[in-house]
Amino acid sequence: MNAHRSSGRIGTTQLIVLFALAAALGLWAGSRWLGAPERPEMQTAVMYPVAQPVAGFQLQRADGKSLTTEDFKGVWTVAFFGFTHCPDICPTTLSTFKQVWKQLEAAQVTDRVQFVFVSVDPQRDTPTQLASYVGFFDKDFIAATGDDEQLTALTRSLGLVYARIPDAGDTYSVDHSASVAIIDPQARRAGLFRPPFVADAISKDLVALAGSR
Repeated sequence: MNAHRSSGRIGTTQLIVLFALAAALGLWAGSRWLGAPERPEMQTAVMYPVAQPVAGFQLQRADGKSLTTEDFKGVWTVAFFGFTHCPDICPTTLSTFKQVWKQLEAAQVTDRVQFVFVSVDPQRDTPTQLASYVGFFDKDFIAATGDDEQLTALTRSLGLVYARIPDAGDTYSVDHSASVAIIDPQARRAGLFRPPFVADAISKDLVALAGSR
């Protein structure tokens, strides 16, 4: 989660990772027998043995366009969920992704990878706010948000969570998974990146994935 509820975030993230690893152990043998395609060896990404389709959803991008599962097709997508008022986890993660993007540009694979930042705080994160915030890190990053029904459908489909926590008065903070979803070019949940995020390792994994499709 974020600094507001760091203990909660760590616990939730650990549970998500444990579920993912348990699923991996349970499905490993089956995927081998079924002839699942081999993935390149990863530096830091946790790849699921069997990719699962992402549930249907519709969000509003900061540029006014819609974001749906169709936008995940044809490229590898790195999807991070957070909010613009996040004091540390979100800007730190996006700063790392900025470094990753520069390395992907050098490797000439940016036509096969996209970064998507989804705000789970639509009450405060207007399109203008989102565009300014995400554009600060890189103009090529996609920013989007939507109502809780659509956000919940997408986060649950990706094995992630978020929750708004009331603070004193009328304010609130937002707890959210710190892990980042990896979605393959068939719009399927394929894996995740877990913190701590290291730009070089993430870049190598994405270059390898971009060359594997």
